[in-house]
Amino acid sequence: MKKNIVSFFLLLFLVGNSYAQSTASKHVSTFSIEAPQLKTHKIIWVYTPKSYSDSKKTYPVIYMFDAQNLFDAKTSYVGEWKVDEYLDTLKDKEVIIVGIEHGNEKRLEELTPYPHETYGGGKGDTFMQFIINTVKPHIDVVYRTKPEAEYTGIFGASLGGLMAFYATITYPEIFSKAGVFSPSFSVSTKIFDLVSNSEIPNTSKFLFLAGSKEGGSMVSNQEKMVTLLLKKGIKTTQIQNKIIEGGEHNEALWSSNFPEAFQWLMTPNTKN
Repeated sequence: MKKNIVSFFLLLFLVGNSYAQSTASKHVSTFSIEAPQLKTHKIIWVYTPKSYSDSKKTYPVIYMFDAQNLFDAKTSYVGEWKVDEYLDTLKDKEVIIVGIEHGNEKRLEELTPYPHETYGGGKGDTFMQFIINTVKPHIDVVYRTKPEAEYTGIFGASLGGLMAFYATITYPEIFSKAGVFSPSFSVSTKIFDLVSNSEIPNTSKFLFLAGSKEGGSMVSNQEKMVTLLLKKGIKTTQIQNKIIEGGEHNEALWSSNFPEAFQWLMTPNTKN
Protein backbone atom coordinates (compact mmCIF):
# COMPACT_ATOMS: atom_id res chain seq x y z
CA MET A 1 0.00 0.00 0.00
CA LYS A 2 2.75 2.44 0.96
CA LYS A 3 4.56 1.70 -2.31
CA ASN A 4 1.41 2.46 -4.29
CA ILE A 5 0.81 5.75 -2.48
CA VAL A 6 4.39 6.91 -2.97
CA SER A 7 4.23 5.98 -6.65
CA PHE A 8 0.93 7.86 -7.00
CA PHE A 9 2.28 11.13 -5.62
CA LEU A 10 5.80 10.94 -7.05
CA LEU A 11 4.79 9.78 -10.54
CA LEU A 12 6.98 11.35 -13.20
CA PHE A 13 9.70 12.13 -10.64
CA LEU A 14 12.69 10.61 -12.38
CA VAL A 15 14.50 12.19 -15.29
CA GLY A 16 14.27 10.23 -18.54
CA ASN A 17 16.84 7.76 -19.77
CA SER A 18 19.70 9.79 -21.22
CA TYR A 19 20.37 7.09 -23.84
CA ALA A 20 16.89 7.33 -25.39
CA GLN A 21 16.46 8.95 -28.78
CA SER A 22 14.65 12.29 -28.84
CA THR A 23 11.18 12.00 -30.36
CA ALA A 24 10.21 15.66 -30.13
CA SER A 25 8.76 17.28 -33.25
CA LYS A 26 10.72 20.01 -35.00
CA HIS A 27 7.90 22.31 -33.94
CA VAL A 28 8.84 21.92 -30.26
CA SER A 29 11.35 24.26 -28.62
CA THR A 30 12.43 24.99 -25.05
CA PHE A 31 13.63 27.97 -23.07
CA SER A 32 14.59 28.69 -19.47
CA ILE A 33 12.85 31.38 -17.47
CA GLU A 34 13.34 32.73 -13.97
CA ALA A 35 10.57 31.72 -11.56
CA PRO A 36 10.82 34.31 -8.77
CA GLN A 37 7.69 32.95 -7.07
CA LEU A 38 9.41 29.56 -6.75
CA LYS A 39 12.97 30.89 -6.26
CA THR A 40 14.30 28.82 -9.13
CA HIS A 41 14.44 28.65 -12.93
CA LYS A 42 12.08 26.56 -15.00
CA ILE A 43 12.36 24.94 -18.42
CA ILE A 44 9.37 25.74 -20.63
CA TRP A 45 8.50 23.66 -23.69
CA VAL A 46 6.53 25.26 -26.53
CA TYR A 47 4.80 23.55 -29.42
CA THR A 48 3.83 25.83 -32.30
CA PRO A 49 1.54 24.68 -35.15
CA LYS A 50 2.98 23.72 -38.52
CA SER A 51 1.43 26.86 -40.03
CA TYR A 52 2.96 29.20 -37.44
CA SER A 53 6.10 30.29 -39.30
CA ASP A 54 4.28 30.87 -42.58
CA SER A 55 1.34 32.85 -41.24
CA LYS A 56 0.45 35.92 -39.26
CA LYS A 57 -2.42 34.23 -37.44
CA THR A 58 -2.90 34.25 -33.71
CA TYR A 59 -3.54 30.99 -31.87
CA PRO A 60 -5.27 29.65 -28.77
CA VAL A 61 -2.98 28.37 -26.02
CA ILE A 62 -3.15 25.34 -23.76
CA TYR A 63 -0.86 25.26 -20.73
CA MET A 64 0.16 21.77 -19.63
CA PHE A 65 1.91 20.36 -16.59
CA ASP A 66 4.77 17.83 -16.51
CA ALA A 67 6.36 19.01 -19.75
CA GLN A 68 9.03 16.30 -19.58
CA ASN A 69 6.35 13.74 -20.45
CA LEU A 70 4.43 15.52 -23.19
CA PHE A 71 6.65 15.55 -26.27
CA ASP A 72 9.84 13.55 -25.90
CA ALA A 73 10.59 9.94 -24.96
CA LYS A 74 14.11 11.03 -24.03
CA THR A 75 12.91 13.10 -21.07
CA SER A 76 10.11 10.80 -19.93
CA TYR A 77 11.05 7.65 -18.08
CA VAL A 78 7.50 6.29 -18.30
CA GLY A 79 6.60 7.15 -21.91
CA GLU A 80 5.40 10.36 -23.54
CA TRP A 81 1.94 11.69 -24.39
CA LYS A 82 2.90 12.24 -28.07
CA VAL A 83 1.13 15.59 -28.01
CA ASP A 84 3.27 17.00 -30.81
CA GLU A 85 2.85 13.95 -33.06
CA TYR A 86 -0.91 14.26 -32.80
CA LEU A 87 -1.05 18.03 -33.29
CA ASP A 88 1.21 17.78 -36.33
CA THR A 89 -1.57 15.81 -38.06
CA LEU A 90 -4.19 18.53 -37.66
CA LYS A 91 -5.37 20.94 -40.32
CA ASP A 92 -7.74 22.81 -38.02
CA LYS A 93 -8.01 23.55 -34.30
CA GLU A 94 -4.37 24.65 -34.38
CA VAL A 95 -3.06 25.63 -30.98
CA ILE A 96 0.10 26.58 -29.13
CA ILE A 97 0.97 24.19 -26.30
CA VAL A 98 3.04 25.50 -23.40
CA GLY A 99 4.47 22.77 -21.17
CA ILE A 100 5.88 23.64 -17.75
CA GLU A 101 8.40 21.20 -16.33
CA HIS A 102 7.78 19.72 -12.91
CA GLY A 103 10.37 20.23 -10.21
CA ASN A 104 11.34 16.57 -9.77
CA GLU A 105 11.46 16.08 -5.99
CA LYS A 106 9.38 19.25 -5.59
CA ARG A 107 6.56 18.02 -7.81
CA LEU A 108 4.25 17.20 -4.91
CA GLU A 109 4.93 20.60 -3.38
CA GLU A 110 4.31 22.45 -6.65
CA LEU A 111 1.23 20.61 -7.85
CA THR A 112 -0.94 20.48 -4.74
CA PRO A 113 -3.11 23.51 -3.86
CA TYR A 114 -3.62 22.05 -0.37
CA PRO A 115 -1.21 19.94 1.69
CA HIS A 116 -1.68 16.21 1.99
CA GLU A 117 -2.01 15.21 5.65
CA THR A 118 0.87 12.72 5.37
CA TYR A 119 3.07 13.86 2.50
CA GLY A 120 2.79 17.64 2.80
CA GLY A 121 2.93 19.93 -0.21
CA GLY A 122 0.35 22.65 -0.72
CA LYS A 123 2.21 25.33 -2.69
CA GLY A 124 0.18 24.87 -5.85
CA ASP A 125 -1.18 28.39 -5.85
CA THR A 126 2.36 29.78 -5.79
CA PHE A 127 3.03 27.63 -8.85
CA MET A 128 -0.08 29.07 -10.48
CA GLN A 129 1.14 32.60 -9.76
CA PHE A 130 4.30 31.71 -11.64
CA ILE A 131 2.26 30.53 -14.64
CA ILE A 132 -0.16 33.47 -14.58
CA ASN A 133 2.24 36.31 -13.78
CA THR A 134 5.49 35.14 -15.37
CA VAL A 135 4.98 32.44 -18.00
CA LYS A 136 1.76 33.63 -19.62
CA PRO A 137 2.84 37.28 -20.04
CA HIS A 138 6.08 36.07 -21.63
CA ILE A 139 4.26 33.71 -23.98
CA ASP A 140 1.75 36.39 -24.98
CA VAL A 141 4.57 38.79 -25.87
CA VAL A 142 6.90 36.39 -27.67
CA TYR A 143 4.28 34.31 -29.51
CA ARG A 144 1.22 35.23 -31.53
CA THR A 145 -1.46 34.15 -29.08
CA LYS A 146 -5.11 34.78 -28.42
CA PRO A 147 -4.60 35.78 -24.78
CA GLU A 148 -8.23 35.95 -23.65
CA ALA A 149 -9.66 33.28 -21.34
CA GLU A 150 -11.99 32.13 -24.11
CA TYR A 151 -8.94 30.84 -25.98
CA THR A 152 -6.86 29.64 -23.02
CA GLY A 153 -6.95 26.17 -21.51
CA ILE A 154 -4.96 24.16 -19.00
CA PHE A 155 -4.36 20.41 -18.96
CA GLY A 156 -2.75 17.80 -16.75
CA ALA A 157 -2.85 14.31 -15.30
CA SER A 158 -2.67 13.00 -11.74
CA LEU A 159 -1.44 15.94 -9.63
CA GLY A 160 -1.41 17.92 -12.87
CA GLY A 161 -5.08 17.06 -13.35
CA LEU A 162 -5.82 18.32 -9.87
CA MET A 163 -4.01 21.58 -10.63
CA ALA A 164 -5.68 22.06 -14.03
CA PHE A 165 -9.06 21.77 -12.34
CA TYR A 166 -8.05 24.04 -9.46
CA ALA A 167 -6.75 26.68 -11.88
CA THR A 168 -9.95 26.78 -13.92
CA ILE A 169 -12.14 27.07 -10.81
CA THR A 170 -9.91 29.65 -9.10
CA TYR A 171 -8.90 31.73 -12.12
CA PRO A 172 -11.78 31.59 -14.63
CA GLU A 173 -10.72 34.99 -15.94
CA ILE A 174 -7.51 33.29 -17.18
CA PHE A 175 -8.52 29.72 -18.06
CA SER A 176 -11.81 28.59 -19.57
CA LYS A 177 -10.97 24.97 -20.47
CA ALA A 178 -9.61 22.20 -18.25
CA GLY A 179 -8.33 18.80 -19.31
CA VAL A 180 -8.56 16.85 -16.06
CA PHE A 181 -7.03 13.38 -16.40
CA SER A 182 -6.86 11.07 -13.36
CA PRO A 183 -7.22 13.99 -10.93
CA SER A 184 -5.69 13.55 -7.48
CA PHE A 185 -8.74 14.83 -5.61
CA SER A 186 -7.81 12.57 -2.69
CA VAL A 187 -5.00 14.94 -1.69
CA SER A 188 -7.47 17.07 0.26
CA THR A 189 -11.24 17.40 0.64
CA LYS A 190 -10.74 21.16 0.46
CA ILE A 191 -10.97 20.96 -3.33
CA PHE A 192 -14.65 20.02 -2.93
CA ASP A 193 -15.14 22.94 -0.53
CA LEU A 194 -13.58 25.25 -3.10
CA VAL A 195 -16.10 24.21 -5.73
CA SER A 196 -19.01 24.50 -3.30
CA ASN A 197 -18.04 28.10 -2.53
CA SER A 198 -17.13 29.24 -6.06
CA GLU A 199 -19.09 30.87 -8.85
CA ILE A 200 -18.31 29.00 -12.04
CA PRO A 201 -18.95 30.73 -15.38
CA ASN A 202 -21.15 29.04 -17.96
CA THR A 203 -18.25 29.48 -20.38
CA SER A 204 -15.99 27.03 -18.51
CA LYS A 205 -15.47 23.51 -19.87
CA PHE A 206 -14.25 20.46 -17.99
CA LEU A 207 -13.09 17.16 -19.50
CA PHE A 208 -12.70 14.52 -16.78
CA LEU A 209 -11.12 11.15 -17.47
CA ALA A 210 -10.06 8.25 -15.26
CA GLY A 211 -9.32 4.56 -15.72
CA SER A 212 -11.41 1.89 -14.06
CA LYS A 213 -8.25 0.17 -12.76
CA GLU A 214 -6.58 3.21 -11.22
CA GLY A 215 -7.52 2.04 -7.75
CA GLY A 216 -8.22 3.90 -4.55
CA SER A 217 -10.91 6.58 -4.70
CA MET A 218 -9.96 7.90 -8.14
CA VAL A 219 -13.19 7.04 -9.94
CA SER A 220 -15.51 7.71 -7.00
CA ASN A 221 -13.93 11.11 -6.33
CA GLN A 222 -14.21 12.07 -9.98
CA GLU A 223 -17.88 11.07 -10.00
CA LYS A 224 -18.38 13.04 -6.78
CA MET A 225 -16.84 16.16 -8.34
CA VAL A 226 -18.93 15.91 -11.49
CA THR A 227 -22.10 15.52 -9.40
CA LEU A 228 -21.13 18.57 -7.36
CA LEU A 229 -20.56 20.67 -10.49
CA LEU A 230 -23.94 19.68 -11.89
CA LYS A 231 -25.60 20.61 -8.59
CA LYS A 232 -23.85 23.98 -8.86
CA GLY A 233 -25.70 24.57 -12.13
CA ILE A 234 -22.99 23.64 -14.60
CA LYS A 235 -24.65 22.48 -17.82
CA THR A 236 -24.07 19.03 -19.23
CA THR A 237 -22.68 20.72 -22.35
CA GLN A 238 -19.85 22.05 -20.18
CA ILE A 239 -18.73 18.67 -18.86
CA GLN A 240 -17.53 15.38 -20.21
CA ASN A 241 -16.99 12.58 -17.71
CA LYS A 242 -15.17 9.53 -19.04
CA ILE A 243 -14.29 6.32 -17.24
CA ILE A 244 -12.05 4.16 -19.43
CA GLU A 245 -12.62 0.47 -18.79
CA GLY A 246 -9.34 -1.22 -17.93
CA GLY A 247 -7.45 2.08 -17.86
CA GLU A 248 -4.56 2.38 -15.40
CA HIS A 249 -2.76 5.36 -13.89
CA ASN A 250 -0.13 5.80 -16.57
CA GLU A 251 1.03 7.65 -19.68
CA ALA A 252 -0.55 5.05 -21.95
CA LEU A 253 -4.02 5.99 -20.68
CA TRP A 254 -3.40 9.71 -20.99
CA SER A 255 -1.64 9.61 -24.35
CA SER A 256 -4.28 7.45 -26.03
CA ASN A 257 -7.12 9.67 -24.81
CA PHE A 258 -5.50 13.06 -25.41
CA PRO A 259 -6.68 13.48 -29.04
CA GLU A 260 -10.38 13.04 -28.28
CA ALA A 261 -10.15 15.20 -25.17
CA PHE A 262 -8.35 17.92 -27.10
CA GLN A 263 -10.98 17.92 -29.84
CA TRP A 264 -13.82 18.31 -27.35
CA LEU A 265 -12.12 21.04 -25.35
CA MET A 266 -11.28 23.05 -28.45
CA THR A 267 -14.79 22.87 -29.87
CA PRO A 268 -16.74 26.04 -28.99
CA ASN A 269 -19.42 25.66 -26.33
CA THR A 270 -22.90 24.81 -27.53
CA LYS A 271 -25.51 27.46 -26.80
CA ASN A 272 -27.13 26.70 -23.44
